[in-house]
Amino acid sequence: MEVVVTGRHCEVSDRFRSHVNEKLTRLEKHDHRIIRVHVEVDCEPNPRQHDRAVRLELTAFSKGPVIRAEAAAEDKMGALDIALDKMAAQMRRAADRKRIHRGRHAPVSVGQALADSPVEVPAPRDESVTERQVGPIAVTGDGPLVVREKTHSAVPMTLDQALYEMELVGHDFYLFVDKESERPAVVYRRRGYDYGVISLDLDSQA
Repeated sequence: MEVVVTGRHCEVSDRFRSHVNEKLTRLEKHDHRIIRVHVEVDCEPNPRQHDRAVRLELTAFSKGPVIRAEAAAEDKMGALDIALDKMAAQMRRAADRKRIHRGRHAPVSVGQALADSPVEVPAPRDESVTERQVGPIAVTGDGPLVVREKTHSAVPMTLDQALYEMELVGHDFYLFVDKESERPAVVYRRRGYDYGVISLDLDSQA
């Protein structure tokens, strides 16, 4: 397993690189297919953020899906330990998810998810509130808006594969293209091994 360590806004010592190599070997017992792990260390120069002075991101490349985990702490060693624990937990959950029989833990339908969750009715719009344009988005009021755009290549996959990849990236949802219906869909975590699925019907007309 190759380990690549890079630093942003800070120097990365040989001692720390050696420590990283030693620590990351424990990941191989969770996934023996790992080929390379990229470790990015980013130091925060703001003294007010001393408790999160170091942000560390792990990206593991293997014969399967890419796995990511990140953490922030006061120092490099602490951030590494937290990120490493997160990645190991993600790998364990993904392995457990593959072992569970789908018939006993089938994802919950959208109808059931909506029935279990109260629907919030939006408050009537205050016509006196001004509306401004931020790029292609209309924003109501004076509140700040932060837009972060990401574009990923999409390979059609089954629901089981989408659940597996969601566990590996450590998110509560995963956007994918359903291999059977060829529609965009989102799978999301509800409770434990309880999941919901939302899909879009591109052929329907309003």
